[in-house]
Amino acid sequence: MGSTKRWRDGAGTLHGADVVVPVEVAASYRARTRGLLGRDGIEGALLLTPASGVHTFRMRFALDVAYLGRDFRVLAVRTMHPGRLGLPRPRSRHVLEAEAGAMAGWGLRPGLTLEVRPAPEPPNSP
Repeated sequence: MGSTKRWRDGAGTLHGADVVVPVEVAASYRARTRGLLGRDGIEGALLLTPASGVHTFRMRFALDVAYLGRDFRVLAVRTMHPGRLGLPRPRSRHVLEAEAGAMAGWGLRPGLTLEVRPAPEPPNSP
């Protein structure tokens, strides 16, 4: 998906690492604000867009955070424990969040370019 895409909240898949990962897209202000608050974990990842920084106040678990450029190139990957404030990253346009340790297992690292594909539309029922 290019940088001119208009993002919507929903499900999809993350490609470009060593595995295909389910991803939730949080594009609306409400979805980005809610993020992973109140959850005990996440299967896959959460993409916050647009976003250049995150915090882990009131989080229940540690996170891996990947800062992505406009072209979805990984700029940096950090692990953040609950109660921390991550400074905004220059050139970051998207932030990917997952449970701590997940991104290393996926082979996600700086310099890698990712792609997010929307989930297929369900077929229309007659």
